[in-house]
Amino acid sequence: QVYLVESGGGLVQAGGSLRLSCAASGRTFSNYYMGWFRQAPGKEREFVAHIGWSGMTYYADSVKGRFTISRDNAKNTVYLQIHSLNPGDTAVYYCAAAVSGSLFRAGIPGYWGQGTQVTVSS
Repeated sequence: QVYLVESGGGLVQAGGSLRLSCAASGRTFSNYYMGWFRQAPGKEREFVAHIGWSGMTYYADSVKGRFTISRDNAKNTVYLQIHSLNPGDTAVYYCAAAVSGSLFRAGIPGYWGQGTQVTVSS
């Protein structure tokens, strides 16, 4: 079992930046791909980004250039840095863990956090 706890969400003005964190516990952190999804009001949950144990990253086309995912294996933590926030980024952001990147892209990572709310005001 992998336990995931997100933090760092909040209310931000458009144009601002935010860094989300996700602390993992349970099984060996470095064995897992880590990543993020988000779910906007009235919309389905969508894949955002994932990162492998070595640092290789993969992003959804919709967030490339503004979102940066990183991980610190020593701290069992994955981060999502978001720049140039706009109201369209308003969503609950979920941390997730999976044994492969393909599971992330398929939307079935296996382990989920409870989510952190990001609200962007115009």
